[in-house]
Amino acid sequence: MKKHTLKGESREIVGRKVKRLRADGLLPVTVYGKKVDSQNLVVSASDFAKTYMETGETGLIELAVGSDLKPVLVHHVQRDPVKNTILHVEFHQVDLKEKVHANVPLVLVGEAPAVAQKVGVLLTLLSEIEVEALPTDLPEKIEVDVASLAEVGQELKVSDLLAPSGVAVLSDAAISVVKVGELVSKEAEEQAAAEVAAAEEAAAPAEGEAPAEDAEKPAEASAEKPAASEEKK
Repeated sequence: MKKHTLKGESREIVGRKVKRLRADGLLPVTVYGKKVDSQNLVVSASDFAKTYMETGETGLIELAVGSDLKPVLVHHVQRDPVKNTILHVEFHQVDLKEKVHANVPLVLVGEAPAVAQKVGVLLTLLSEIEVEALPTDLPEKIEVDVASLAEVGQELKVSDLLAPSGVAVLSDAAISVVKVGELVSKEAEEQAAAEVAAAEEAAAPAEGEAPAEDAEKPAEASAEKPAASEEKK
């Protein structure tokens, strides 16, 4: 397993004032864990972004704070809802001898015969599963081989997945991961488009006919005339 290291430094700045840290290219982070005191730290924002792309939430990171080396996992990443930039990170410090729970992403591999032969379409129903393992045994991903899916209705469930040695799957075994759905033919798409066009044509006013909203305007105008004549008197 590739070793990932980040350098962290203690921080006293908290609350809204952490904006100043971000302006300097620093990312505020918090470290917590079982039998350890929580710490407020900062790390390089660019270094974390590069590391996180490789580790996700299952890759072990060695967080160096002075001479202290902390084995941590990324627990939560807070992002700006508009810019999608990373605002804050929570690290979970782990004991390398104790198992932890984590969500591992699923990655489809192979080609489904149903898709290759244009019999159906592949529907991805689950993108990650929960597992339990030692921090050093957590996989970055679990592959889902779809080469056996040849007919509409065939599917793979959590129970069909092959987890690496030392990794226990906690997600419900009966949950569907991927399934072959019915293929929407070109003829069916054209028919649906024709039905939509027919419905729009039926709802549109006939040529030369005023829309219902415009038809009411003369009545409103005539109702105002007596009031106008009274003003002249």
